[in-house]
Amino acid sequence: MKIAQISPLYEAVPPRLYGGTERIVAHLSDALVDLGHEVTLFASGEAQTRATLVPVRDQAIRLDPAPLKSDLAAHLNMLHEVRSRADEFDILHFHSDLLQFPLFESLAARTVTTIHGRLDLKDLPETYRRWPHFPLVSISESQREPLRFANWAATVHHGMSPDLYRYFSAPDAAKGDGYLAFLGRISPEKRPDRAIAIAKRAGMRLKIAAKVDQADKAYFHEHIEPLLDHPLIEFIGEIGDGEKSDFLGNARALLFPIDWPEPFGLVMIEAMACGTPVIAWNCGSVPEVIDHGISGFIVDSEDAAVDAVERVYQLDRERVRRTFENRFSSTVMAYRYLEVYQRLIGIEAPSQLELPRSA
Repeated sequence: MKIAQISPLYEAVPPRLYGGTERIVAHLSDALVDLGHEVTLFASGEAQTRATLVPVRDQAIRLDPAPLKSDLAAHLNMLHEVRSRADEFDILHFHSDLLQFPLFESLAARTVTTIHGRLDLKDLPETYRRWPHFPLVSISESQREPLRFANWAATVHHGMSPDLYRYFSAPDAAKGDGYLAFLGRISPEKRPDRAIAIAKRAGMRLKIAAKVDQADKAYFHEHIEPLLDHPLIEFIGEIGDGEKSDFLGNARALLFPIDWPEPFGLVMIEAMACGTPVIAWNCGSVPEVIDHGISGFIVDSEDAAVDAVERVYQLDRERVRRTFENRFSSTVMAYRYLEVYQRLIGIEAPSQLELPRSA
């Protein structure tokens, strides 16, 4: 198949540091190429990909040092380029939310739009009712809840290359065996304060590798920074893929104490790829990603989380990694998207891969 992948332009593909959507675009594009398909990626110029790259901006927006930038103009320029070349492709796969809807109405049947964000926002219901013909893919079943009426074609869970992160059969004692990890973004809904409280109550060190967006700086300074002055707590800051294997693999567990309807939670499968169990709050996609008692523990209170920290040693790290490979590899994700593409354009999809639920 000839497939266009259209990425947001906020981060590089894959991101140099924090970033979820563009990371998934990178892994999906490469996996589709490896399966023998012709993939064209529309993204910023520094993308690292096995697909054919169409650079539509010189670099990704967030780390561009230019003081004044227009993300709307950048994305409209990209969509114009995609529209002008649309006849070259069997399917157009958008990861840019809904900005393309007015421009691609006549081609809606040949598009797939993966929704990567939360859907419980004002204005969204009216917009999805106005453009009902675009096939949508959710990244978890729970993500759909606010917009059950929308034109959902499938749910496809995220996947990543099994080669990206190293598997750790046990944390390296020389690097500080016995810490908990928090990875991602400092914000109220991610609840780093809850992670800190759990670590203190469990008497275990907590390493926090997270970015602080401009919008969350006040929250960080007022609510989180005062909690960092404790011998068990270490704030590292934002890290990239090259540092994640050691950070996650040498942790006893990843804490994912969210307080919002998380659409997916990529960091959970990043930890699983390293063999590291996840202790996660029962919110959003968590029950779809974590197999309780196998790849981690699903909790609903600090007491339960502290108890899970004490029991996490019982989990088999090899089985955690195997669960990742069986459920969340980029190849599994690519096959599931191919089934969607083929169904939408009228190609009978062969049974290509057995997709097990868990290890």
